[in-house]
Amino acid sequence: MHFEVAIVGGGIVGLGTALALQEQGVRSLVVLEAEDRVAAHQTGNNSGVIHAGVYYRPGSLKAKLCAEGRQALYAFCEEEGIAHDRCGKLIVAGSEAERARLDALAERAQANGLTPKRLTASELRDYEPHVAGVAGLWIAETGIVDYRAVAAAYARRVREHGGEIRTSWRLANVRRKPEHLTLISTHDEAITCAQLITCAGLQADRVARLCGVEPGVRITPFRGEYYELTPDARHLVRNLIYPVPNPSFPFLGVHFTRKIDGSIEAGPNAVLAFKREGYRKSSFSLRDSLDVFGYPGFWRLATRYWRTGVGEFYRSYSKYAFWRALRVLVPAIEAQHLHPAGAGVRAQALAPDGQLVDDFHIVRGYRMTHVLNAPSPAATASLSIGRYIAQTSSQLI
Repeated sequence: MHFEVAIVGGGIVGLGTALALQEQGVRSLVVLEAEDRVAAHQTGNNSGVIHAGVYYRPGSLKAKLCAEGRQALYAFCEEEGIAHDRCGKLIVAGSEAERARLDALAERAQANGLTPKRLTASELRDYEPHVAGVAGLWIAETGIVDYRAVAAAYARRVREHGGEIRTSWRLANVRRKPEHLTLISTHDEAITCAQLITCAGLQADRVARLCGVEPGVRITPFRGEYYELTPDARHLVRNLIYPVPNPSFPFLGVHFTRKIDGSIEAGPNAVLAFKREGYRKSSFSLRDSLDVFGYPGFWRLATRYWRTGVGEFYRSYSKYAFWRALRVLVPAIEAQHLHPAGAGVRAQALAPDGQLVDDFHIVRGYRMTHVLNAPSPAATASLSIGRYIAQTSSQLI
């Protein structure tokens, strides 16, 4: 069977790209998902935050597409009747040493088109009565949603507009011909397409290599583990409470997130996963582990961050260490208020020099576009990422 466009990956970015292509007039389109359902990995394990774009370098693809995507996502949720809440979030400086970093964040937020509100220590409690800190930023543009519901609505629209979604379809081989590409599944099913777009998340680099494209990066999986507040402690957190990011570590640190169902999630930490789809501490894949430990870029990263990494692993195995980190933001939290919740795995692209790729990273080839790095805020920006890919990929044929 022949399609104008085939998209490998049925997460929220792949589905958003399918919608964008249909907006452009593409009707012969198929989304190919290796799992038995869409949104099985990063999308389905997302914490549900609609990001405002505070942290991203002004002028970067992340900053631009987050701003565009946030507005598009809010509009989509309104159209579809998807429950969401533009609840805002509070970023808290816990000490005087963090105040200067908070000021820098405020300047970056303004540069990204946001309207941050600076708060004194006493004003913090107008927004979050149980929080502790010396100063804060209120970011009104942040919201929450269930991204599984968003992805399901994307998938429904794709089908309504004539697109196909095939699950349990895992790519095994790609044959290039001047006039088209032939994609072959692990079950020997073959389709042809004029153009291929891959949004393969945790397998993105491997899929690119399978297609004959050198991605230039290695996907390194980091598991983020969460606790949930017991119902009797939910009153301690109204909405979203974040720390000022530590510049010595490339992740945001543990924080509190109210979910759209009213539950309160606490976390995540960030530990190296020994399996790309490794949602449990016991998850292990020899192939995935060798991929990490055999990559020079990983050892360059580990040399810089090993102390922080050890701390993250300790917090993974010690509930009390996790609790102590959370009490910096909300001192009234007690250890008995926490019970284990889910985990997600971040598909983080790592460069050969050991740098974590910060921006969205897209590589193109003949009749192909490969999304190689789409961590947070990719869910927020899914519609704008899709439109960006749709606008640029037509040049490849």
